[in-house]
Amino acid sequence: MTQTLGPVMLDLEGTRLTDDERRLLLRPEVGGVILFSRNIEDARQVRSLCDAIRRLRPELLLTVDQEGGRVQRLRQGVTRIPSMGRIGRDYAVAPEVTLRLCLDAGWLMGMEMAACGFDFSFAPVLDVDSGISSVIGDRSFSRDPVEVSAMGEAFVAGLHEAGMAAVGKHFPGHGGVAADSHLELPVDDRPLDALRGHDLVPFADLAGRLDGVMPAHVIYSAFDARPAGFSNSWLGLLRESLGFKGTIFSDDLGMAGAGFAGGPRERAQAALNAGCDMVLVCNDRAAALEVLDACQGRSFRPAKRLRYGRARPEPEALEALGRWRRVHARLEAMAQN
Repeated sequence: MTQTLGPVMLDLEGTRLTDDERRLLLRPEVGGVILFSRNIEDARQVRSLCDAIRRLRPELLLTVDQEGGRVQRLRQGVTRIPSMGRIGRDYAVAPEVTLRLCLDAGWLMGMEMAACGFDFSFAPVLDVDSGISSVIGDRSFSRDPVEVSAMGEAFVAGLHEAGMAAVGKHFPGHGGVAADSHLELPVDDRPLDALRGHDLVPFADLAGRLDGVMPAHVIYSAFDARPAGFSNSWLGLLRESLGFKGTIFSDDLGMAGAGFAGGPRERAQAALNAGCDMVLVCNDRAAALEVLDACQGRSFRPAKRLRYGRARPEPEALEALGRWRRVHARLEAMAQN
């Protein structure tokens, strides 16, 4: 039976657990830890950090933003992965080759993140690039929603082949707004039919294959006046209309786009009440403590495949795999061009 977890995911200060963090992670409201670049030196060090967290509380979910391209927190001792936009650039002329590379990239990322001690990465990005969103841009596979679906499906299959969960973001699509939700609250005024025919396509196509979804801090005014991550209408559509049965993670509640809901306590309660299973509170320890107090008595049962369930390879052992060597060389070369 899958164990219940607290609904709060926190970050850490540095590359080693402090005594204060050890005490913090023992709080029952904590259900996961996300690591950032400041927590990471190389693959071996981050594996040791993840092992230390698991010795303290083995049930916690451990994750990272490891997408490739400009969003790759872990860089030393792992493959330098190109952006998904770079991988997807050749889809129109060589679709079969590109889909195979997407699958292989998902497999390699899954193997590397498992070796580093993580349960999953917040990947893949399923936003459709519109050419106006600098925060998405080449993080997206393509400007064509059908292509995003096809390449996203292959990437998810690769992650699953490696035994790793797939968490799609940012539902229902962040690519159609110029504003960066880290800095402000974007508003997308397109009608729902336009969203259904474009940005929602990858999420609709892959809802049954994803283990987790992260909604966007974006208001889609034709459907709801609340940002998607605080909207029971949007999260209900994800669950009921699209049939998604996995775990819903809020985007970081410290982002400016989350300010719609009020202070830290109000943001967490609004996200959880709307249908999020777990909320992320990063880069603000005072806010995190406030959220933990607000979430006393809350818990959730995560999707079974979120937790990495296989024997973990050692980081150094991956080089012995012929498939890893081949895909590593291909992706490293592509990342330099």
